[in-house]
Amino acid sequence: MRYLHTMVRVKDLEKSMAFFELLGLKETKRHESEAGRFSLIFMAPEGQPECPVELTYNWDGDEGLPSDSRHFGHLAYEVEDIYALCQKLMDAGVVINRPPRDGHMAFVRSPDNVSIELLQKGESLAPAEPWASMGNTGHW
Repeated sequence: MRYLHTMVRVKDLEKSMAFFELLGLKETKRHESEAGRFSLIFMAPEGQPECPVELTYNWDGDEGLPSDSRHFGHLAYEVEDIYALCQKLMDAGVVINRPPRDGHMAFVRSPDNVSIELLQKGESLAPAEPWASMGNTGHW
């Protein structure tokens, strides 16, 4: 058995792709189904095509589809510099739901409310402002 991908359903394909691009993911594969009226876009970190997230976009919307998102937890990515990435996300208007106060872990949400966990690669960074005193926003 081997890991293939994680699928998340998205409502606005361009917004969702832009969000994952901010995280450093790039499109690696795309499938458009005219008959099924959907698009599948696979995005993965540079050099890791074996670890994609599949963005599923239904051209006619999601009404009538089962809503079982309660069974989904989060996507997790190891990052080189959690402070720099969180700043980049904030500068692009992304809310940092759980700031990296500990220099190790943060949570954000995609435009489709998918929880994304960011984990510092290696040792935690030393606590630094504005992160150390920043409170949580919403939930993750």
